[in-house]
Amino acid sequence: MCDACGCGDSNVVPVALSERVLAANDRGARHNREHFHDHGVIAVNLMGGPGAGKTAILEASAQALAALGEAEKVGVLAGDLATDHDAARVRAAGILAESITTGSACHLDAEMVHRGLHRLAWRSLDFLFIENVGNLVCPAVYDLGQDANVVALSVTEGEDKPLKYPTMFQKADLVLLTKTDLLPQLPDIDVARIATNLSHVMPKPAMITMSVRTGEGIDQWIQWLHGLKHLRASMRASIVGPV
Repeated sequence: MCDACGCGDSNVVPVALSERVLAANDRGARHNREHFHDHGVIAVNLMGGPGAGKTAILEASAQALAALGEAEKVGVLAGDLATDHDAARVRAAGILAESITTGSACHLDAEMVHRGLHRLAWRSLDFLFIENVGNLVCPAVYDLGQDANVVALSVTEGEDKPLKYPTMFQKADLVLLTKTDLLPQLPDIDVARIATNLSHVMPKPAMITMSVRTGEGIDQWIQWLHGLKHLRASMRASIVGPV
């Protein structure tokens, strides 16, 4: 629980104050979104519980994009309560990255992202990944100005997480089911059941099974990102019209 905003819990923070906090955040998110759209940057909010593999996904993405000659077009803002370990890992993988240290806040908000942008050369990027704080509750509530929400869910977390934390998955455009290389050691985990549970809560269910150890799903993930880029380009072209 975040002691700064209460994360929507009216027993912690009065409802009126919580609504004002979220309204202010939404204004900041619109401001961020305008910046991203003006510079043609695709912003992806990468969420998931602690240990779901978010940073490992970014490391694998760096390697895959480097192979395509696109690594220099990717940046990361990594949120963490107390360290810059995740940002350091991503930089070591060859991607521009800065850390956002949240202190006691269990999520990123639009203002934190805006401040982080001042420390990152983001305007020339194709993709900006916002690695949110490890949490399956609070990050889902806060718009950051992103184009897409991606949730990392590891097979070790169990099949019921989409049903137990529906808001997170309701807002997801894509779920990356991570650590699938561990499935032989998890005989009670049924990937089909996870997909079924996601279908109960996601408006448009979409899941890629992934293992950064074996490379499973990495190509599909990169293709999905390129699909976002092409969709944005098509939308911009339809707005601008023929030259």
